Amino acid sequence: MDMLELLETFRSDDADFSNMFGGEGQRMRAVERSAAEASKHRRQLIEAAKFISDIRSGRQPFGRLQEAMTRSDFPLLFADILDRQMLGSYKETEPTWQAYARRSVVPDFRNVKRFAMDGAESRLGEVDELEEYKKRALQERKDEFSVRKFGGRLDLSWEAMINDDFDNFLDTPNRLARAARRTEAHFATSLFVDKNGPHASLYKAGNSNIIKDGEGKQPPLSIEALQTAMTLLSGAVDFGGEPILVDVVTLVVPPALRVVAENILNATELRLETNGANENQQLIVANWMKNGLRLQVEPWIPHIATTKGGNSMWALFGAPTDGRPALEMGFLRGNEEPALYERLPNARRVGGGGGDAMESFEDDSRAWRARHVLGGTRLTGTGGEKSTVASNGTGE
Repeated sequence: MDMLELLETFRSDDADFSNMFGGEGQRMRAVERSAAEASKHRRQLIEAAKFISDIRSGRQPFGRLQEAMTRSDFPLLFADILDRQMLGSYKETEPTWQAYARRSVVPDFRNVKRFAMDGAESRLGEVDELEEYKKRALQERKDEFSVRKFGGRLDLSWEAMINDDFDNFLDTPNRLARAARRTEAHFATSLFVDKNGPHASLYKAGNSNIIKDGEGKQPPLSIEALQTAMTLLSGAVDFGGEPILVDVVTLVVPPALRVVAENILNATELRLETNGANENQQLIVANWMKNGLRLQVEPWIPHIATTKGGNSMWALFGAPTDGRPALEMGFLRGNEEPALYERLPNARRVGGGGGDAMESFEDDSRAWRARHVLGGTRLTGTGGEKSTVASNGTGE
């Protein structure tokens, strides 16, 4: 997020507050008084953000920043601005994984359990006269996972600051925000992709979710292969043998298959081969796949599937918000987003004056670190493997 965009965000927030509480009479005065301190801090943030923007544009000399950093309040305001910038960059785009994995919040670092109760849902049997009703059993199934910390530190040398490398200074939150987003994306992708393509613990013969053609090979992405995949996905049954209804389906592909997938989904009509009584016939139909599938390109697939399938694998997922999703990503309550920290100063110039409020005594550097807490799992214990199918796309 650019510094000027950050300023506009502050100002729009102020306008929203004014619209909410302005002109409502005496009953709102107490609310206004209680918010006075927050408004003062907001004004200070605006002034600090404008000051930094002026330095970056050259309207203020760089030396003014070093002077300002010696004040007791400016380093705190500056840190607040950096944190707002990081969160702004983090939210810049929607994470790709939310199209195929469920998002959840967990209370702590201990294992959390996901339970599912199965049984007593299959069709009712006939009961003869005076015959005793047959008892139905329930079976509890569960999955477990825990979250853990991910993080990193970034140091900026005193020499870099003296050399007026101010863009690197302000780019700190953006870099850490991108690192947090990439951590999420890599973790989520690794839940359904391994070095050979579709993850072996999720896609296996026992789960009946590997896409195969008539010769038993995993086909490349095509109209015919998608038909086979949709048939396989819609043919899944629950633990009682009853059909599972899948309404919304997401097609997940690596970047190398984006053009192929777009061409299939955006075609105006489909020409399909079908066997007639005496000869092959061709059906020309409207492209039902255009409305039946959503496309999601996952850039991390080729970086994880490095041995096989990195540029050819593809998968279908039922909507993660419906039924039993295949994957879950969890975040620690109160820490759902990455947090930015700065190192406290531990140096002061002898005799006072001219000190740097963020300077390290040991090496003159300044340092920030980001912390992100997340975890996840494949929900195969509760039946999530039934809501996804995949092919390595190699034709083998």
